[in-house]
Amino acid sequence: MAGAAVTPDQERSIEYHRPSTTETSVGRASVIAGLALLSMTVLAVFANFVVLDGLISPGDATATATAVLGDEATFRLGVASLFAVAVLDLIVAWALYTVFKPVHAGIALLSAWFRAVFAGIFIVAISQLMSVPQLLGATGAGFTTEQQYAQALLSIESFYNIWDGALILVGLHLMLVGYLLYKSDAVRSYTSGYVPKVLGLLLVIAGAGYVVDSFGRVLLAGYTFEVAVFTFVGEVLLILWLLVYGRRISPAEDSVDDQSVSVMT
Repeated sequence: MAGAAVTPDQERSIEYHRPSTTETSVGRASVIAGLALLSMTVLAVFANFVVLDGLISPGDATATATAVLGDEATFRLGVASLFAVAVLDLIVAWALYTVFKPVHAGIALLSAWFRAVFAGIFIVAISQLMSVPQLLGATGAGFTTEQQYAQALLSIESFYNIWDGALILVGLHLMLVGYLLYKSDAVRSYTSGYVPKVLGLLLVIAGAGYVVDSFGRVLLAGYTFEVAVFTFVGEVLLILWLLVYGRRISPAEDSVDDQSVSVMT
């Protein structure tokens, strides 16, 4: 009945159901994840398609060395951008875990670990690029110029090989996030049509694309087909969902509202 006094037990129950820091941070974590993914996309496009693709000539050590030495500052900026991407990967791993923990804590944690481990391996891969300017500029090391150029190209190829292998972890991460999106309607505050199941399916497909490409390079000599080029749509839509709709999620609101109703009636 309206206006009825609240008993001590009811007060304790209301206090128990108040939003915790973790619960109320879901919407904030969604925005952080979206902004981090957007930022790393810009940085990765610059580093890969502008810097690396612009300076590296696959299989041609001399042309690659000439290009890098001619624009070393840009090459170093590209490497720094890749390091920033790795750091952002760690932020995304934490933020997405926070967003999807209410759906299934175990799977959300596993997906976060996949991305975090990838970030660590990616840093190892990027370190291969750090040695390129030193190799090209080394003097008195007992190597001919051609040998130095060849070593630099090998370091670049090692970067790509390590990165390609680690992308399996990104693929598994995306597949788990896609599953969490697909199943998120089990949490009342995740409904209202803001989590379309099709987005979850697209993320699973995007993750599968990375896995197929990574295994393809290992199992098939001369594998050049890029499945991920055609399956990345889910990743783009995930950024939009996180920034537009994910920030509205507040799983604790249901329990608070329900308790308030029961006290007032």
